[in-house]
Amino acid sequence: MDFALTEPQRLFCDSIATFARKELAAGALARAHAPGFPREIAKRMAGAGLLGITIPEADGGSGGTLMDAVLAIEQVARCCPRSADAIAEGNFGAIRVLAHFGTDDQKRRYLAPLLKGEELIVVAMTEPDAGSATTDLKTTATPDGNGFRINGSKVFPNPFADQYLVYVRYGPGVEGIGSVMLRRDARGFSIGKPSKFMSGANWAPIFFDNVYVPPEDVLLPAGGFRKQIAGFNAERIGNAARSLAYGQYCFDAAREYALVRKQFGRPLCEFQGLQWKFADMKVKLDAARLLLYRAATNADRGLPAADETTIAKLMCNQTGFEVANEALQVMGGLGYTQETLVEYCVRRSRGWMIAGGSIEMLKNRLAASIFDRTFSQRPSKSNK
Repeated sequence: MDFALTEPQRLFCDSIATFARKELAAGALARAHAPGFPREIAKRMAGAGLLGITIPEADGGSGGTLMDAVLAIEQVARCCPRSADAIAEGNFGAIRVLAHFGTDDQKRRYLAPLLKGEELIVVAMTEPDAGSATTDLKTTATPDGNGFRINGSKVFPNPFADQYLVYVRYGPGVEGIGSVMLRRDARGFSIGKPSKFMSGANWAPIFFDNVYVPPEDVLLPAGGFRKQIAGFNAERIGNAARSLAYGQYCFDAAREYALVRKQFGRPLCEFQGLQWKFADMKVKLDAARLLLYRAATNADRGLPAADETTIAKLMCNQTGFEVANEALQVMGGLGYTQETLVEYCVRRSRGWMIAGGSIEMLKNRLAASIFDRTFSQRPSKSNK
């Protein structure tokens, strides 16, 4: 069993590291606090072949692996954590669902501009009463001729997106759920009052008032829910990679700080209490990375990966936040200011413990695997 990167992977990492230092390091702090999605960065990455790494060449991507995308996120985040989001958006989540299930026409109209860095796509799934209980969604798709009329609302999508992959209900039950593609200029589509997460990222509720979706914009018809939710295995790898990469960024920043910052006439790195902090952080980062690489590599090989991606996300989410938080503590007041990216990474990494499957839901999922049975979170019918 070989735990080392292959020679092609090492060369790939070196090339991305060079790109990141040259193109992304300058302006990283300002970029983190700028509103909206870093579109100019996305275009640079498209030119460097970093968008669509995991998308087949026939669809305009690079035909690479999930592991390639993980490595790209790690290398980019070392220079500019915010830019790692562009890598993730261009390789995981909605873009992969679109590439996997979209028709040739949908790929031409929706996928192609994403791969060029010209547009941004987001998933519109969560509703006011349907968060972790995704199958409780109420946004309806009612037949109208050959198309559908969409009515309902979603919460938390990025209001600056150009495309929305919308989960809808065609009929009752899980088998009645599927998805459609919408652009922000669709008639009857509106965006509510913008707000911000703790991380500083933007979100806003979106509303569908009798929005017409022609048949050519139906991504998955009724019965498609299980197909699109299966994509969360890969999505969780992208989430985990960003969590870990942000923790690594903070570890590196705190390490450099501890080498040069002096208190009581000594560098911080000479105090045993801080030495132990760094030792603990290093162990957590290495352990989480091994779990992430296992999940990504086995997913690329087509092996069963649901448990492995669950474990990787769980470990990387917790490790990323804990290490970032400890790094902030090491750097004291400076780490707490917006003059460094450490406080930004703390806030961002905290959000990934909720998004893409909360820590608690992941533990429920893992427990079901451990005991080989399903534990319903819903009350029994006798209690209703």
